[in-house]
Parts: sequence; structure tokens; C-alpha cells
Amino acid sequence: MVDQILAEFATGYALFEVVQAEAVGAKLREVQEASQDLSRFGRFVKLSSFFPYRDAASALQNVKDISEGLMNEHLRSFLEMNLPKIGKKGRIVLGVSDKNLAADISAKFKGVQCDTSEITQDLLRGIRFHGQKLLKQLQPGDLEKAQLGLGHSYSRAKVKFNVNKVDNNIINAIAMMDQLDKGINTFSMRIREWYGWHMPELVKFVNENYQYAKLAIYIGNKNSLSQDNLQDIAAIVNNDPVTAQNIINTARISMGQDISTVDMENIVVFAQKVVDLVDYRKKLYTYLVNKMNIVAPNLTKLIGEVIGARLISHAGSLTNLSKYPASTVQILGAEKALFRALKTRGNTPKYGIIYHSSFIGRAEQRNKGRISRFLANKCAIASRIDNFTEIPTTRFGEALKKQVEERLSFYESGTALTKNSIAMKQAINLVLSENISQNMFEKDKKNEEKSKDKKKEKDKMEEKKRDKDKDKKDKKEKKDKKEKKEKEKKEKKEKEREKEKEKEREKEKEKEREKEKEKERERKEKKKQKKDKENKEKRSREDDEEIKLSKKKKKI
Repeated sequence: MVDQILAEFATGYALFEVVQAEAVGAKLREVQEASQDLSRFGRFVKLSSFFPYRDAASALQNVKDISEGLMNEHLRSFLEMNLPKIGKKGRIVLGVSDKNLAADISAKFKGVQCDTSEITQDLLRGIRFHGQKLLKQLQPGDLEKAQLGLGHSYSRAKVKFNVNKVDNNIINAIAMMDQLDKGINTFSMRIREWYGWHMPELVKFVNENYQYAKLAIYIGNKNSLSQDNLQDIAAIVNNDPVTAQNIINTARISMGQDISTVDMENIVVFAQKVVDLVDYRKKLYTYLVNKMNIVAPNLTKLIGEVIGARLISHAGSLTNLSKYPASTVQILGAEKALFRALKTRGNTPKYGIIYHSSFIGRAEQRNKGRISRFLANKCAIASRIDNFTEIPTTRFGEALKKQVEERLSFYESGTALTKNSIAMKQAINLVLSENISQNMFEKDKKNEEKSKDKKKEKDKMEEKKRDKDKDKKDKKEKKDKKEKKEKEKKEKKEKEREKEKEKEREKEKEKEREKEKEKERERKEKKKQKKDKENKEKRSREDDEEIKLSKKKKKI
């Protein structure tokens, strides 16, 4: 029977009260079916309180703590404020998603019993599914945005690591080197056997597989060799002219059989593959050396790159190796012999991978076990320093190597040994002095960079000022040009207006002249008409007079 449910959202913590807790406990199947339907699921839970995170950093920290099963102060204060008060004999059942978190809450809150049963998980599933609608104070889309941002931050925090200190690359590189060594040896044996049918004597002069393959490619058909090839062959056999001359002389009298062109082409192609594999193996070894000096510089300085890489590979990681005791480091790689000895109750092995170290090889047979135990102890210390130190250095590895050398001398001649505490103090002092000088160098470098930055800033400011002045000048020139153009345009318009006015005046004058002419014509016309009228009247009078005269005459 669950009374309260603690739900963690991307925006904060929420506490839900389980309605009719006893009934809900008996309705597991109904709760499972209702988790997809809000109208039905809403009858089982009711939001009691919500406590948002302060910011994104706080949200990330809370999620980290929850994933580790820890109750931080933020969650503790939320539960203290919002959980119902518990009586002397009472108790509260709080539903929690994580068992470790439930144990931590139960340990710190008396009277609170945490439940992580199936009914709790089903209720939490429904709460998360309907979270946006159950948390009514959130705006639509707020929960999705918070989940996206928090998801990115949490993933980034989980995968955050120093790219240079990746021991996975070392594990893969050493495994690849072992595989390449097997392949190169197998292919070299095949090329020796194949080319040996044509020139069996060549194997007497060349022991290295790489040189043999290169010579097989260069010589090809032995009948084509002459004295002109002496320098080229000498370059292949480490600039040894005597060996080169012997190869040329032997080729002339070789008892090997002749070989067809097709067969020779296949031999040459296969030999080229061997050469390519050897070249790649050299590059891979260089890569491994560089990686080991970055990831485990002290272990590398103490025992070498290859053995150090094998130890890391066998342990699974540098962190795992650093957690191993010296006794485990001593027999790493000899597990079969150890289990066989335990099974048969025989002697356990004294060494595993570290047997290939030069220190054990240099020790006498009776001291091999003792030096391997001492070397394993120093390897364990070196691996811990490499794994947990923040500043990479080889000083501790050098000090540990010196101690192993002294131990070898002690077994042989009984010379005095340096105490481990003194050796470590000396190494620490060297590291500190290097760090101080490095810090001073970095400080000087930073000051120099700052002065350069200031100078650049000053130059930029001056350049900006010049650009600003230039812009102002350009703007002024543009403005002046614009004003000049506008003025010219205005003057032109004024002239055009004057011309138009002049034309209008001319037209008006012309009109006036026309009018005057019209008036003059009218006056002349009137005058003419008047004159004609007078003449007409005169003629009519004269006619009248004549008529009168004629009448008078008639009368007479």
C-alpha cells in the first residue's frame, strides 16, 4: 500500500498522493491498463507538491545524484517540507523508482518506508506519461525542452574524458601488433619457401624477413642480376657491399629452378604485401610508444612500452591495473599456470607478462622470483600514479626504475639501497620544481600573449578609427557631391523655368501683337465699310438728284 509517490522530472521533484491507497494496491491490472488514459489514471493519483530546480546546473547535479542512488540536500529539504507529519507509531510508504535511492531515503527518514514494487513502477510510468498535464503550472512544451537540455547535459557529463588518456587505443594497438607479428611470420615463411625454389641460396645471406621480401621484389628473376645492381642491393642489406656482391655472385651459379613470369608476378605481389605489413607494424609501434608516453608515462619509463601495454591490455584498462595489488600484477598473464598449480597443489608461478622485462632477464636464476616481486610492486605504484595524477610526468617512473636497478646491484654485489620514501620525495621535488618553472614559463607566455593581444586590440582600435574617419570623409564627400548635384539640378530647373517663362512671355507678346493686328484690321474694315457706306449714300443722293433733275426736265 503506497501513500505517496516521488517522481523526478527534468524540471524538478514532484510528490503525488495516492488516492485510496488500499484500493490501488489491489488493482494492479487496472492501474496498468489505465496508465495510458488520463481520465482513468487521474483517479489514482493527485499532485501534492512540486519543487523546481534552481537552474540547469542544479538539475544536472540532482540527476547525477539520483543515478548514483544518493539523496542530496535539495531532495532532502523537499521531502522534509512536503511529506505528511508522522505520529509516534505511524509510518508513511513512499514510492521511489530506484532501490539505492529508496535505501538512502529510508536510512535518513525515520518512519518513512520506501517501496519499489511493481505497483509503484506502474504508477510512476503513468505519472511520467501524463507529466505535462499533471504538472499544471508548466507551460505546454516546457517539459520536453527541459528533458532535451538535461539529456544532452547528462550525456555530455557521462562521456566527458581526456581524449589523450584513452587506454582503449593502447589495448587495440597491442592486440593488432600481436596479430601482425603472427601474420608477418607466417607470410615470411611462405615467401621464403616460395621464392626458395627459384633462389634457395638467398636465405644464407639474409636472416631478416623484411630484407628477404624486399630482395625478392627487387631481384625477381635471378638471371637479370648484374654488377650494375650492386649499390641497390647493398642499400637493401644495410649498406653492406660484401653481402650484396655475394648475392650477385650466387645468383649466377644458383642451383634453383627457372620460374615462369606469371609465378614470379605472384611471388612479387605477395612479397610486397609482406613489406607493407612490416611498414605498417613499424608505424603502429611508433603510435603505441607515443600513446603509452601520454597515457602511462611512468609505467612506460619503468618497464617499457610493449610490456606496459600488455599489462594494461590484460587488466582491461589502466584504472583496473591501478586497482590490482602487486601480487596480482606479478602473475598477470600466467593465470593458466596459477590455476593448474592450485589444482595440483604445486608451486605457483613467480611471474607472468613481466617475465619479458629486461630486469628479470638480467637477474640470476635464484633472484628472478625476488626481482619479479619487487618489479611488480613498482609497476603497481607507477600505474596508480599514472591513473590518478593530473599532471603527466616521468619523474616517478625514473625514480622507480633507479630503485629496481639498485635492487639488481644489491643482489649481485650488496650495494646500499635508497629508501622508497627518499626516492619519492626526490621525485616530488623534481616535479614541483618543473611545475614552478613551467608555470613561470606559462605565465611569461601568457603575459607575452596578453601584450600581443593588447597590441592587436590597439591596432584594431586604430584601424577602426581610421576606418571611421575614412567613412566620415567618404560620407562627407558623398554628401557634398549630392548637394552639388542637387544644386546643379536646381539651377538647371530654374533655368528651364526661366526659359519656359520667357517662352510664355513671348507667346503672350505674340498674342498681343496678333490682337493688335486684328484690331487694326477691324478698324480698317470699319473705316472701309464707313467709306463704302458714305460713297453709297453719296451715289444714292446723286442718283436721287439725277432722278429729280430728270423729272424736272421731263416736266419742262
